[in-house]
Amino acid sequence: MPPTPRPLRKLGFLTIGLFDEADPRRGHETTLEIVELGERLGFDSAWVRHRHLQYGISSPVAVLAAASQRTSRIELGTAVIPLGWENPLRLAEDLATVDLLSGGRLNPGVSVGPPMHFDRVKDALYPDTADVEDFGYERVRRLLDLVRGKPATDFAGVEGFEMFSDRVQPQSPGLGSRMWYGGGSLRSAQWAGEHGMNFLTSSVVKAEGPEDAAQAPDFAEIQLSHIRAFRAHHPDGDDARVSQGLVVIPTDSATPGQRARYEEYVAKRTPRTTSPQGPARLLFAPDLVGTSAEIAERLHAHAGFREVDEVAFALPFTFEHEDYVQILTDLANGLGPALGWRPAA
Repeated sequence: MPPTPRPLRKLGFLTIGLFDEADPRRGHETTLEIVELGERLGFDSAWVRHRHLQYGISSPVAVLAAASQRTSRIELGTAVIPLGWENPLRLAEDLATVDLLSGGRLNPGVSVGPPMHFDRVKDALYPDTADVEDFGYERVRRLLDLVRGKPATDFAGVEGFEMFSDRVQPQSPGLGSRMWYGGGSLRSAQWAGEHGMNFLTSSVVKAEGPEDAAQAPDFAEIQLSHIRAFRAHHPDGDDARVSQGLVVIPTDSATPGQRARYEEYVAKRTPRTTSPQGPARLLFAPDLVGTSAEIAERLHAHAGFREVDEVAFALPFTFEHEDYVQILTDLANGLGPALGWRPAA
């Protein structure tokens, strides 16, 4: 097994936080229990997905506020908040508040683009401004400026008995350096680097080469090119933070029934990884299932993984709570150490 140029320094995980419409509280509670388990197992970070008008976490900042009061060490991230649904000024206030409550552990990840199914939701989301809303990088820049303390207004001072600030309040020192961009294109990687963000890579990238290329696009090589482009444009260069987020399912302590279900899940998702999908030519990484030793060998051979020193492995969407407990336990006790990681004290 070839050594990795960057030994694994930080191990994290990502969960979608599914819930039953008839009992949404229980689903949110199990998400918090998973975050608590992650801290006990020594994980460095726990991340939550973001879903609107679905049966997953629609308000990750609120969920992480709760998680911040039930944990003391583990970093808490969003992967990712689609800014098309957000007002940057209001979001900046919420992020700073939760970061202070957590003791500086928040890692907000964001992305751009129109909200999913925008034509069907725009009348509820932006009834008066849908045609003029900007869903591009400018929305991220506005959020960054506000989080980093740039003025939001030209007025500050006393009015009557009230004090007013020209900056978003509260301000949380250090939060601006913990903002992440979730991107799958070369342009996004470059933009994130130029604006001093951290970079979240996932199991999806854009295959941006010619459609009639002689060779099929290789996910790992595309991801590697994004990581290197990001660092080439970042003020910190090779020290700029990148986290990889593949779907990884270790089976060391799994029951035979769990192994069978995991392998069936992966088999159903594998066909989409063989070629770019849809008009955007999205290329999906294969899910990794097997023993910790088997997965470690595949990761050590992965060009994207070899370029990073922190990961936030994604938990599969539709598994049961006990499955997540088993997977997290094997990640912490088996796969992480096989990759050179040591659990946090």
